[in-house]
Amino acid sequence: ACGVLAIDKAREPITLVLAEDGTIVDDEDFFLCLPHNTKFVALAKDEKWPSKSLDSGVSWLSEAVDEVDSAVEKWKQLARQLKNDLSSIILMSEEDLQVLIDVPLPDLAEELAQSETQVQVLQDTLQQVLDRREEERQSRQLLELYLQALKTEDSILSKVAEPQAAPRDMDVVDTGTSSTGSPAKTTLSDHILAALREKPAPELCLDSQDLEV
Repeated sequence: ACGVLAIDKAREPITLVLAEDGTIVDDEDFFLCLPHNTKFVALAKDEKWPSKSLDSGVSWLSEAVDEVDSAVEKWKQLARQLKNDLSSIILMSEEDLQVLIDVPLPDLAEELAQSETQVQVLQDTLQQVLDRREEERQSRQLLELYLQALKTEDSILSKVAEPQAAPRDMDVVDTGTSSTGSPAKTTLSDHILAALREKPAPELCLDSQDLEV
């Protein structure tokens, strides 16, 4: 961003955010998940993203920003956005999703020109998206706690002599007790451990089988 926009070094650090809702883009994994032509805003060290951005990145709005009727409620704007492009759900903030979920069914059905049954399915889908984001947030928090514990463990082990320790090609995790009564062991391969230790979002770098392990 600094290079492309020729931003003065004195204004660093620069924070890159989504123009639509101010979501901070702070790692490559999240950046790669965004659709093409996503609009960004580069904020200097003393700048903050305004809660009501004039350039909100909503391409569905054909009128100029200064011509938008200020009396139009927020949920109606969001409903029109969905009506024009259903995939825009991906870029909606959690606050926007909750606004649409809370809209009375008859009102939203009228705005979208759909039956109440169809709109009920839509609101259920929005709720699922909201729930999934919350689950992902909790998963990231658990991963961060695990990484902190892993670093602490490595620090302790490095100070303890292990004369009979086997080469650490694989780490072993106790996953409980098997049907025979003996502890069941699962091995973590080097590439799984490397992802957990080094990647900012390891859950995005591992396939389903690795995540299950």
